Amino acid sequence: MRVFLNLGWFFKQEKKSYITGTLLLLFVALLQLVPPKVIGIIADHIKEGTMTKGILLEWVVVLIVVALMTYVLRYYWRIMIFGSSVKLSKILRDRLYQHFTNMSPAFYQKRRIGDLMAHATNDLQAIQQTAGSGVLTLVDSLSTGGFVILAMAFTISWKLTLICLIPMPFMAMLTSWFGTMLHRTFHKAQEAFSSLNDKTQESITGIKVIKTFGQEKEDIEDFRKQSEDVVQKNIIVAKIDSLYDPTISIIVTISFFLSIVFGAKYVLSGELTIGELISFTTYLGLLIWPMLAFGWLFNIVERGRASYDRVSQLLGEPVEIRDTKPALNVVPSGDIQYNISKFTYTGETEAMLKDISFQLNRGETLGIVGKTGAGKTTLLKLLIREFENNQGEILFGGKSIQAYKLEKLRETIGYVPQDHFLFSATVAENIAFTNPRVPQNEIEAAAKLANIHDDILKFTDGYQTVVGERGVSLSGGQKQRISIARALMMNPEVLVLDDSLSAVDAKTEEAILSALRENRTGKTTIITSHRLSAIQHANLIIVLDEGKIIERGTHNELMAAEGWYKEMYIHQQLEELVENGGR
Repeated sequence: MRVFLNLGWFFKQEKKSYITGTLLLLFVALLQLVPPKVIGIIADHIKEGTMTKGILLEWVVVLIVVALMTYVLRYYWRIMIFGSSVKLSKILRDRLYQHFTNMSPAFYQKRRIGDLMAHATNDLQAIQQTAGSGVLTLVDSLSTGGFVILAMAFTISWKLTLICLIPMPFMAMLTSWFGTMLHRTFHKAQEAFSSLNDKTQESITGIKVIKTFGQEKEDIEDFRKQSEDVVQKNIIVAKIDSLYDPTISIIVTISFFLSIVFGAKYVLSGELTIGELISFTTYLGLLIWPMLAFGWLFNIVERGRASYDRVSQLLGEPVEIRDTKPALNVVPSGDIQYNISKFTYTGETEAMLKDISFQLNRGETLGIVGKTGAGKTTLLKLLIREFENNQGEILFGGKSIQAYKLEKLRETIGYVPQDHFLFSATVAENIAFTNPRVPQNEIEAAAKLANIHDDILKFTDGYQTVVGERGVSLSGGQKQRISIARALMMNPEVLVLDDSLSAVDAKTEEAILSALRENRTGKTTIITSHRLSAIQHANLIIVLDEGKIIERGTHNELMAAEGWYKEMYIHQQLEELVENGGR
């Protein structure tokens, strides 16, 4: 029952609803005691020959009133208890989603998307059921069972009641044992479902790659095996779950047997009347539900506890990137200065960046080049505080980037990453993502700057064309340019293009860069690229190799330096010449 203690914060928050619902449940439990007693009274009247129409009508009216009151009260306790459990699901779902948005990329590197989805669906459903059906079952089983036992003991026979309760401790021990096994197996079943969820999400996302390499059969077989694993683990849960009802039925049968044997003896000895024995056995029938409910309660509680543990563990993951206190609530602007002696990713031993020091004046363009894995993207993600733990600091406008509120820092930076992500929405909605209410003419202006306007007009529905999930219906170059247009809609103080022109041809690249130079006067731009033509106009170019700056300067200065930059530039010029047929 530990899960109820864990959810104490919510029960306290919704105490009015739960107290009202519990009181209504208790009143319903009391009302359920009336019909068996009435049946016994009527049976005795019939046996003694004292039954009249008036007496019968009187008790029929009592039963009708009890039925109507039970109907109304059950309606309202359901609203109180089940309505509150829905609120719990919403609160936890909101907390999870907010937690997800606050987590750094390092969190998502060690967590599977399918697993996170399972937390927000199956686990929350199990917790909701605990706060709804679990509370109902706990209160109803205890109140109904308690009231029935008291009625049997004090209004009929306490000796017969004790005799019939002899098998009950065995039921308590067995259901507790089943509950322990259920908790363990349900936890494994939920983990298997998370893996299947992740497999499904990954396969659907990568369906093009699967088809391209002809791996459909292998993927289907892998899915079948994981699906079979989910089925097998849930069958184990079902087998344990199925033990509850037969066990309780056996206990109830034994109790009925004892009540009939000893009850008949008491009737013959004159300690009980026939009507009282009928009432007693009817009350005993009412105990069937509390017993079954008690077994069901263990099922619900153990499922809820396993799910709550999983969700709590997830919510307990620390948020690595936080605002310092006090943090500046202003949008930063000005020069950018890097002074980083060392940066190492969490869990790694080798430094990704070493001895990084340079200054980028406001309004200038910085070009960053180097081999794959040299640290270009890492350098940029430190600026937007996707990662921290670096030795040193980055200054923006003369102040450390940690001094600003994270929201304000990112508000001033338009970042276009290597892995472009478009939402399953219209082209216009993707471009206007940061400001959905922006007028159409501004959306088109940003698209023209990104050299994608003409392409959009050729789409089936123009700017209202739905691009499909992750932009599946667009080419790589189109997705890149729409992503650039989306960043430009922010009109950012700093525009960061992280290898964002790799999928466009040289002519389109030059058109985009020329438009940016003309329209972003006085604003800072940072470009990383493997193609040196994209950064040769930059005010400062730095060359990274194994996390260190090995060259720096303007294009002309680096060409004169006779180093890696010049060698690569000449190599790329020759490649372009060959591609153009020697012209």
